[in-house]
Order: sequence, then structure tokens, then C-alpha cells
Amino acid sequence: MASAPNPGPSATTAVLASVAALGIWRLLAVAAPHLAALALMYETETDFGSRLSFALAWGILNFFWITLLRRPALSGALSLTMVVVLVLLSRLKHDVVQMTVNFIDLMMIDRDTVAFLFTIFPNLRWSVILAGLVTLPLMYALWWLDPFRIRRLPALACKLACLAALVGYSLYHPDEAWRGYYDDGYLSKFFRSGVSSVSDFVQYGFMESAASTSERLNLPLVEACHPAGRRPNIIMIHDESSFDIRAARGIKVPPRYGDHFKSWDGKQRTFLAESNGGPSWFTEYNVLAGLSSRSFGRFAYFVTRIATGRVERGLPLALRRCGYDTMSLYPAYGGFMAARSFQMTTGVERFLDSKDLGARDVEPDSFFYDKALQLMGQQPPNKPLFTFIYLGANHFPWETRFRPDLLPNWRAPGNVASIDEYLRRQAMSAEQYKAFIAGLKKNFPGEPFLIVRYGDHQPEFAPAILEPGLDEGALGKKLDAYDPRLYATYYAIDAVNFEPVKSEAVMDTIDGPYLPLAIQEAAGIPLDPSFAEQKEIMLRCKGLFYGCKNGAEARRLNRLLIDAGLIRGL
Repeated sequence: MASAPNPGPSATTAVLASVAALGIWRLLAVAAPHLAALALMYETETDFGSRLSFALAWGILNFFWITLLRRPALSGALSLTMVVVLVLLSRLKHDVVQMTVNFIDLMMIDRDTVAFLFTIFPNLRWSVILAGLVTLPLMYALWWLDPFRIRRLPALACKLACLAALVGYSLYHPDEAWRGYYDDGYLSKFFRSGVSSVSDFVQYGFMESAASTSERLNLPLVEACHPAGRRPNIIMIHDESSFDIRAARGIKVPPRYGDHFKSWDGKQRTFLAESNGGPSWFTEYNVLAGLSSRSFGRFAYFVTRIATGRVERGLPLALRRCGYDTMSLYPAYGGFMAARSFQMTTGVERFLDSKDLGARDVEPDSFFYDKALQLMGQQPPNKPLFTFIYLGANHFPWETRFRPDLLPNWRAPGNVASIDEYLRRQAMSAEQYKAFIAGLKKNFPGEPFLIVRYGDHQPEFAPAILEPGLDEGALGKKLDAYDPRLYATYYAIDAVNFEPVKSEAVMDTIDGPYLPLAIQEAAGIPLDPSFAEQKEIMLRCKGLFYGCKNGAEARRLNRLLIDAGLIRGL
């Protein structure tokens, strides 16, 4: 009898032997980044769509690096590093401006942004250097440990398949813009915003404009402005996060609360902002350029950065044409959202940021009013001045008491603590504004002044108290639809030694981009052809701008300005 044949090792045994030969550490080097990414996905993504997008984005990153390096362990580690950096930057950005990082941030990287980050976070530079010193040796170790090699062509095919799937899903189910204000879904929102942003940019560039028009603006010479009578000094005051909270039911307010929102003639007027809850620079663009941030579509969040060096039209330029000097007092670093560069593009000659002014952290309104009075005193006689005072004391958060030493006799009306603190800061603003007006009268007797104040947007808690029965999704849809109730603040016109000129442009309700027009009309300044054309739009549309004819009027004006050379490269 023959002995039984030796069947040899089983397939399972062979696999286990191969695994043992590779070594557990080498296998962990390959698996660990994917396990970490899986945990990160469940921690930061909240629904099926965002998790699917995360998985596809993770595939794109991994197969991109594999196509270059062929090593899956190192590729996974590099992909994980990129995702972690994105999450950290998103959380940092959300802490500063209440919005997470999206693809347009990558398109809009510039020196101002990098300089601003290193200014407000001085230790960030050393953190970046330290991270590099730790990461480079680790990457070399993974290069050495990685036992696998993957062919480039299959990796490229897998990357393209993941990319096609993500593009298809993002086009079929686009992410709503308002989700950018949620502190979650960092990777999925970044990649899905890339699809929509590139698509929009291909269709109409950064800014919407009419395809063509047979009309032309006849631009005047610099010395073509001849106002009747004496030109007043003009002061425009950016009243941070301020609106008449009585628009919400059930809110208790202090006595004579509404006086702060009234103009010299006793009327209370409505200003329709184009942002809600945080991005003041939308309104900054409105009141300086006299144009709509909504024309920028998905790129509106970066409007001041995009407009820098490209939109050379605005209130300061129009006033300089009429012999004014122009000055701006800004409560933050000038690199924030390219504020310094943008304001100088619109005609601000002297821009003073918080560092120039010697501000320490957040300062009360009186700090900027006192600085303005001091700087106005240095102005040459008989030379009119435009001053833009940008306040910041009423900025969130309202859960903490700002400057308890101020307004010591304040009594809370009896709302929730954050709303009472908001009302307290509004009361401080009103009191310090009255002191500023008194300072103008004392320091400049006989000098004419036109003062225009506006609320740049409603505070972030306003939608919840204005529409208390709606959840976040329903509120987001109302915000996307620009429901006027959620964007209404106020504008008020005051004067010292000057009678504001009555004009049909000083309406009871105006869109934000019309404020420069209303200011020039109230000051008696002749309009240049671009503002004269915009006044015709204002009268036709009864105070609406972008909302008139679904944006057709705004697109037409943009085209006229492009053809006149006042807007370039958009």
C-alpha cells in the first residue's frame, strides 16, 4: 500500500504565512491611516450623503498619491495629513468668521490672508515648522516600511472613477450654501464646493454681468464736480450687528430704545443688508463700492478679496472727484478679508487699522469716535473730509459681559442673558454716539457735518427669534431666498450745522448698495454717470437692487461698469 500523499499547505495557511512574513508593523502602516479616516468620517460627517462624499474624496486623495508614489502606506498617511489639516483649518476659520473652509479658499489664497493668519496667531509659524520637522521623518519611515507597490495606471483609473462619482453626486445633489455655517462635514463640503465653484466659474466667472449692452457711461473728468453750496464733511458709521430688535415678538426693551434708529427728521428707515449673522464685509462692499455682493454668487463670501484691484468704483472715489479727502478707521487687522487693499481700491486714501490706532483687542465705540475727532482736527481748513468709522463692540459673543465698567446704571429688561447683553451694548452705542455728536459740535463749531449710520447685518441669533417656529433647515432656506425680514436693519441720517438735502433717493427702505447714492444725494453732491444710472434703477425698482428683475438690473449695471473700465478681470 502506498503512503498517503502530502497535500501541502492550505490556501489559508499560505495567506497567514505571507502575512507573518510581511510583519505586523508593515501591515499596520498601511491600515492605520484608513482606520483613522474611518473614525474621522463618523466623527465629522452627519448623514449618508456627506459620508458618501467623504469616502469618495478619501479615494481621490489616496489614489492621487498612489499614482505618484505607488506606495499605499505613504499615500494613506499623506491623505490623512491633508484631511486633518483641512479639519483644523475649518475649525479655526469657523471660530473666526463662523464658516468652514471650502474650495474657494484654495482658489483665493493670497499674501494678505497668510499674513493675517500669522498676525492673529503669532505661534502658528512655529507650529507649522514643528509639524514639518515631525512629519518628514515619519514619511520617510513609511516609505521604507511599505511592502506593497501598486501600478500607476490602475490607481489613476480608480482616482478618475471616484472623481466622476463625486462630481455626479454633487451635481445631482448640490450642497446648500447655508451648510457652510455648520461646524461639521469639513471634507465633504470642501470637495462638493469644488464641483459647484468650478462649474459656476466656468459659466460666468467671479461676477455676474449682462452679456452685452449698446449703452455706454460717459465718465466725467476729475474736476467735473461742481456742488451747489458748501460741501459738508461726511461721516459714515458701520454699526456692528445692530437692528431694531422690536421686530421680534416678546422682547423687552429699555425706555426710548427706538430713538437710536431715527434720523434727523424723526423717521425710522430700513436698510436691507445682504448678509446675516456675521460677514460684515458683504455690507462693507455694498456701502463702499455701491454694488451687490449677490452678483458674485458662490464667490460672495470672498467679495472684498476678489474686488481688490478690480472694482474701481465707489463712494470714496466719487467724493474724491468732488475734492474730498478720504479716511477709514478699521477695528481689526487690515489684512482681514483684504480690507485695507479693498478699501483703498474704492478710493480710501488713509486706512488706519487696529494696530495703527493702538487698539487693544475689542474696543468700545467711544475709542473710535475719540480717534476720529482727533484725526479730523488735523484736517486742513476748507478741505471736506469723508470718514468711515467701522465699529465692532457689538460683535458676538453676547454670552460674556463686555466692559462691565461701562454703563454702570444699566438694568437688564428681563430677557435671556445673551439678548439682555446685546441690548446693553446697543445702549452703550447710543450713549457714546450722542457723546460723539457733542464732540463734533464742541471741536468744530460752525463746520457742517452729514452723519449716516447703518446696521451692517442682524446678529446671529436674530433668525431664531424672528421665526421661532422654524428649524435650522427651514431658516436656511429663508436665508437663501433673501427673506427681507431676516436681512432688515436700519439706516439713519443726522446732521450738524447742515440741512440734509431732500431727495427721492432717501427712501424709507433701501437695499444696501444704494446707501452711497443716498449719502451723495443728502449731501448735495452731483452724481457721476454711474451713480446717476444707478439712481434711475433705484427709482424704477423702488429701492430694490439685485432683487429687481431677478438680478437683471444689477447685471446690466455691472456690464456698463465693465465697458467703462471701472470693473476689470471679473
